Amino acid sequence: MRYASIDLLRTLAIFVMVVVHFGENLSGYTSPLVGFGAPLFAFLSGVSYCVWVQGQQRAGRSAAEISKVSVRRGLFVFGLGFVFNVLVWLPEDTFNWDVLTFVGIALIVLNQVRRLPSSLALLMAVIAFLISPILRGEADYSAYWTNGYFDCDLSLSEVLIGLLATGYFPLFPWIVFSLAGYVTARQLYGPSESTDQETAARTIVRTGLLCGAGAVGALLLRTALPAWWTQNVLLGWKMFPPSMEYVLGTLGMSLVLLGVTHRSLDRHPAAGRFEGLLHTAKGFSRYSLTIYVVHHVVHLWPLWIYGQLTTGEPTTYWKTIMPMTVSLPLAGLFLGLCWLVLRRVGSERTYGIESWMRWLCD
Repeated sequence: MRYASIDLLRTLAIFVMVVVHFGENLSGYTSPLVGFGAPLFAFLSGVSYCVWVQGQQRAGRSAAEISKVSVRRGLFVFGLGFVFNVLVWLPEDTFNWDVLTFVGIALIVLNQVRRLPSSLALLMAVIAFLISPILRGEADYSAYWTNGYFDCDLSLSEVLIGLLATGYFPLFPWIVFSLAGYVTARQLYGPSESTDQETAARTIVRTGLLCGAGAVGALLLRTALPAWWTQNVLLGWKMFPPSMEYVLGTLGMSLVLLGVTHRSLDRHPAAGRFEGLLHTAKGFSRYSLTIYVVHHVVHLWPLWIYGQLTTGEPTTYWKTIMPMTVSLPLAGLFLGLCWLVLRRVGSERTYGIESWMRWLCD
């Protein structure tokens, strides 16, 4: 079963990431939207997995069959992440632990979590949240980011440290978003009575607001704390590394957005008046994985090729090739072309990476 809330929020996440990546990679422009797309995308990976599992159970699939497909899907996305790193970010960034490798691992983790009660899943999320600063400190996070981007030696220990704590999207703390999304979806989209779901939506919005208030409080508290705390625990609003304030704040944002859109779209009869918008969102959502990969290809490959042809170094013009007054309209043009293509092919998953995954894994 599809939910308009999930489709709309995944579309929002994709739009944000496209705008941010075009601006950053072509112009070195730090958009105000930086840091908001990826947490929502990771949160929705947990939400979508829960909804998918419920659909499989309604279809009569056994627990063993669901596990096999879950693991195959996770490995597919994980492997796709490595192919993406090599072909898009170039071979030297094979082990940069981008968002696709994280989502692949998250799917495998969630396959195990679905057997647990929600209370234990939440406990896992809290523990992951709390130990992340400790892991970064033990790993010496800054030593891997001396040039402003993640760089590690190709040794087993450093690769694993990148996976767990120091890469672009390490398991800790990003698994917090997927776990929280999964537990949230259990409450919102589970087989409960409508009044219970309405209460759950309100509770989720309140929890999100509480998380946001906690993030603001932590940011304000930093000014009164000794230097050790501000250097090791409360780092301010940072995505790299993902500070406790950042994780708490963006998690709160994700919870509020899902709770509000669930109440206003999934459960509201008047939502039909937004049929055109929701149909567009459905298309972007169903092809979100393909769009994520393609938007990198269309703006990074020309950049690498031009750099190689003119200077012999592909990354020469990274972040400097054009002003943001050009790169941001190009992002808009790309999204507009995606809309035109989706109108032509329809919103059903009959093409793209999503169809490859279903054919190989299901």
